[in-house]
Amino acid sequence: MATQSVFELSVHDLMHKPGHMRELKLDITIPTPLGNAVTAVKAGDVIDLDLRLESVHEGILATGEVFGDAVGECSRCLEPLTVPVEVDFQELFAYSLSSEDDFVVHEEKIDLEQAILDAVVLNLPFKPICSETCLGLCANCGERMADDPHHVHEAEIDSRWSELKKLKED
Repeated sequence: MATQSVFELSVHDLMHKPGHMRELKLDITIPTPLGNAVTAVKAGDVIDLDLRLESVHEGILATGEVFGDAVGECSRCLEPLTVPVEVDFQELFAYSLSSEDDFVVHEEKIDLEQAILDAVVLNLPFKPICSETCLGLCANCGERMADDPHHVHEAEIDSRWSELKKLKED
């Protein structure tokens, strides 16, 4: 027997009863990270889900808001940062599959995992920054520019002048 997903909800009480509705507030501990390679809600973190399930003629309409925190690092200075997640989603879970993209009610249950994953991942920043004024890292030494914004490096001597430099030293 397959284990039930934490995103799976029974909709038995709503099936084929257009006009009926149920509202839920859920705290879901996510089993796998939600995010992209740069920023993600970590596995084991809790997301808050405010959800409204409505029975319509075609199926179950799920409308929700997801709240949580994603972690990553600033794309400029590589410091750790936390990105608040607050996204909306709305999906129709049809009683019968009419196209490949449709979500479907299966065994009187709906699985919100893909809808939540799509909503969260598409709203996370691809290049998060810790602040608009972040100076990033020094291109020469990799030092955080915020720690010492005025540090300078001695200009490198063009290798074509190295023979003249030797002459000067002699």
